[in-house]
Amino acid sequence: MNRLAKETSPYLLQHAHNPVDWFPWGKEALDKAKEENKPILVSIGYSACHWCHVMERESFENEELATIMNQHFVNIKVDREERPDVDAIYMDAVQAMGIQGGWPLNVFLMPDGKPFYGGTYFPAQNWKKLLFAVSEGFQNHLPDLQKSAEGFTENMTFLESVKYGLQADELSYNMDDMEAMYHKLSGTFDPQWGGFERAPKFPMPSVWLFLLRYIQAEGEKKEEALAHLRLTLSKIAKGGIYDQLGGGFARYSVDGEWFCPHFEKMLYDNGQLLSLYSEAYSLTELPLFQQVVFETIDWLEREMLSSEGGFYSAQDADSEGVEGKYYVWTHAEIHEILGEKADKFCRAYQVSMEGNWEHGVNILWKNHTFLNSDFAEEIALLMSHRNQRIKPGLDDKMLCSWNGLTLKGLVDAYKVFGEEKFLDLALKNASFIENYLLNDNQLWHSYKNGEAKIQGFLEDYAAVIDAFTSLYQVCFEEKWLHLAEKLSLYAYLNFWDEEDELFFFTDKNAEALIVRKKEIFDNVVPSSNSMMARNLYTLGLILDREDFVDLSKLMVGKMKEMLSKNADYLTNWACLASQLVTPTVEIAIVGKDYLEFSAKIEQRYFPNKVMSATKDKSELPLLEHRTAFDGQTNIYVCFNKACRRPVQTVEDAWEQIL
Repeated sequence: MNRLAKETSPYLLQHAHNPVDWFPWGKEALDKAKEENKPILVSIGYSACHWCHVMERESFENEELATIMNQHFVNIKVDREERPDVDAIYMDAVQAMGIQGGWPLNVFLMPDGKPFYGGTYFPAQNWKKLLFAVSEGFQNHLPDLQKSAEGFTENMTFLESVKYGLQADELSYNMDDMEAMYHKLSGTFDPQWGGFERAPKFPMPSVWLFLLRYIQAEGEKKEEALAHLRLTLSKIAKGGIYDQLGGGFARYSVDGEWFCPHFEKMLYDNGQLLSLYSEAYSLTELPLFQQVVFETIDWLEREMLSSEGGFYSAQDADSEGVEGKYYVWTHAEIHEILGEKADKFCRAYQVSMEGNWEHGVNILWKNHTFLNSDFAEEIALLMSHRNQRIKPGLDDKMLCSWNGLTLKGLVDAYKVFGEEKFLDLALKNASFIENYLLNDNQLWHSYKNGEAKIQGFLEDYAAVIDAFTSLYQVCFEEKWLHLAEKLSLYAYLNFWDEEDELFFFTDKNAEALIVRKKEIFDNVVPSSNSMMARNLYTLGLILDREDFVDLSKLMVGKMKEMLSKNADYLTNWACLASQLVTPTVEIAIVGKDYLEFSAKIEQRYFPNKVMSATKDKSELPLLEHRTAFDGQTNIYVCFNKACRRPVQTVEDAWEQIL
C-alpha cells in the first residue's frame, strides 16, 4: 500500500496497491522533491479512462519499472477530475512541447514544479527507456532542462488579452455576426452522419445549442441549419454512442458514424445532453429526442444518484478488464434470450452472426428511426440479463460543477416536458449542493463519504450559478436566485482579474500553483468564463443589476474578433452573443396561476428570455409593484425595462413578444 490508500478519489485508490511510491498532489511530495533534489513525475488520469488502466497494468504494477520510478523520481498521482487546475497547467505545457494531449498525461517537472518534458500513454518498454533518459538528463544536463522549464512556464503567464489580442472595442452584435459564426461552423459539417467531418466524434452540446439559437433568430441558412441539427442529434441518438438498452451517452465515438463508443459514461456529458435534447425537442417535437431525455434521466436516477441527492461522476469503460464487455452481445446470446423475437430485434439493432464489432460481438445501434419503446419487452429481457453481468466500475465521487450541469439538464427537461419527477430530482440535487457543497457562499469541488474537499474552481461557481438561476425560473423559489447572486459576487471578488478583465480558474485563496490560469475556449464542456458571462447577463436582467450586465457585455465584447474567426472553439460565447442581437424579453407573471402560465410559455421554443413570477407579491425588480387585478393572473412583457400593458392570457403575451 502507498500513500494513496488514504485518499477518497476512486482513481487514486485504484493505484493504492501499485509498487510505485505514489504521493497525492500536495506539500509533502513537493517538499520532498526540493529536499532530495529529484525530478517530479506527475501522472494524471481519471477512473473511467481506458488507457490509464492499460498503462497501470503494463507499467505501474510492474515491479522493475516501479523500482526505477521510486529510485529516480518523486511520483505524484493526480485525478484530473478532482484537480482540473493541476491538469490544465500541465496539459498546456505538454501541448506547448508540440505533443498532442490526452490521458493518461505523464509530465516530468523540476523540483520547483516547472515542467520540462511530457507525453501521454507509453508502452512499458518505451516507458522504461524514457525514465532512464529523463533521469540521465536531470543528472548531466540540468541547465538545459531548467531553461526549458522556465520557457514553458513563462509561456503560460501571458495575459489572455495579450496572447489572443482581445480588446473590448465593440460590445454589440448583429445578425451579420451570427451569419459569420454559422459560416465558420458549417464549413466542416458532415452531411451524411452529422456532426463534423472528423473522427473521433464527440457530442458538443454548445455547438448545437448555438445552432438552435441561430435557427430561432431566422438566420439566412435557417433550413440548412435545422436539417443538420436534426440529422446530428438523430444520428447520435440512434448510434452506439447512446446506450440503446439502458439510456445515457458514452463519452465519444471512435469512428465517424457514432457507432463504436469509448464506453465510459461521464456525468458532464449526460447533464448537458439533457439540456440539448430537451431544447431540440421543444423546437422539432421529434419523439426520438423526447425518448432520449426520459431514458437518460431514468439511467441517472437508477445508477448515478446517491442517497444524499448528488450524482456520481462516471461509469467506467471497462468491466472485467475488457473495454465495453458489459454492453456488447453475441448473436447467439440474443437468440437465446429473445427466442422467436430475436430476428426482428437483430435486424432493427444491426446485430449480425459474425458481429458488427471486434471479436465477434455486436454493439446495438439503429439503421432507421424508431423508438426503443417499440421493443420494450425485448429490452426488458436483455436488461435483466445484462444486470447479472459484472458492472463497469463506478466513480462515486460527486463533483460540484458536474452536478450543476446535470441540475441544469433536469430543469431544462422539466421546462419542456412538465414531468414532476424531473423537478423533484432537480430540487433534491439542488438541496444536495446547498447542504453538502456550499459553505458561507463558498463552494467545495468534490464530495465523497461525508467529506467535502478542495476549494471550488470557477467551473463550480459557473455551473451552479447557471443551474440555480434556471431552477428559480421554473419553480420561482427565490432562495435559488439569491444564492446564485451571492455566488456570483463571491466569484467576482475572488476570481476576477482586473487587468485581463476575465476570471481566473482558481480562487485567490486557494493553493498557489506555478501559474494561475484562465479558461476561455469552449470544448465538450463550455469554458468557465463563457458560462460566467452568460450567468451575469441573465442574473443582471432578472435582478436589474447593471453592473452584472455591463461585466457580461465587456467579456463577450472582448471575444468579438475571435468569434468571427474561431466560432468553432467559442460556441458558448456565441450563444451569449446571439442574445445581444435582439433585446432579451423580460417576462413577469403575478397571480394565482403563475406556475400554470409560466409552464404554458415554456411550451414554445424561445430561448432569449428571462422570467420572474409570484403568486402574490415580491420585491424582485421585475415583480416589484406588480399586482394581479381582480383575482386574475397578469403577464407583463418588457424589453429593456420598458413594459407593455399587462395581459391575462399566454396567447396575448406571445403577441407582445413576437
